[in-house]
Amino acid sequence: MKRRMPRPRLLPVILLACAGLALVKAQSLWRALPGEGAFVSAAAASAPPSTPAHAAPAPPPPPPPPDPVDQAERALLGRLRERRAEIEAKEAAFSARESVLAAAERRLTARLEEMAALQSRLEALERGRGEREEAGWRGLVKTYEAMRPRDAATVFDELEMPVLLQIVNRMREAKAAPVIGAMRPDRARSLTAELARLRAATNRPD
Repeated sequence: MKRRMPRPRLLPVILLACAGLALVKAQSLWRALPGEGAFVSAAAASAPPSTPAHAAPAPPPPPPPPDPVDQAERALLGRLRERRAEIEAKEAAFSARESVLAAAERRLTARLEEMAALQSRLEALERGRGEREEAGWRGLVKTYEAMRPRDAATVFDELEMPVLLQIVNRMREAKAAPVIGAMRPDRARSLTAELARLRAATNRPD
């Protein structure tokens, strides 16, 4: 009598296959985990380290040393500003002085014009007075020239010498000679001497 072989069951085989497949997938996932962890580690390394809250602040950096060229330029600019202020002050004072001088010159010019006008008026008045005096003297001369020599001599003997000189000096010689001849001798001599001095002073060159 032959012995029968037992039949294999399908369910345990299927379960075993599923378990093997799950194990393969688990190994694949495990291999992928180190790469992801490295990525996370690299990201964490690139991030700046956090400062502890209790750490003291760093001291500020020392200021840079002054530049000698910059200091020289500033000093030169300061001197230039001062020089410019001095020049502007001198120009302002000079302008003010020019204004004062111009005003004084205008006043002086106006005063000179006034004096020139006054001088012209005085000269005109003097000429008018001289002409009137001359006209008066000429009238007296004509009067004495028309008189007889003896009558005129009688008047001349009593006239004051300055007045007599002005009259006789303006008389024509043809009319004055008979009158002087008819005057008293001492009076005639005095008149002749004074008349000579007057004409010499009048004809004297300047």
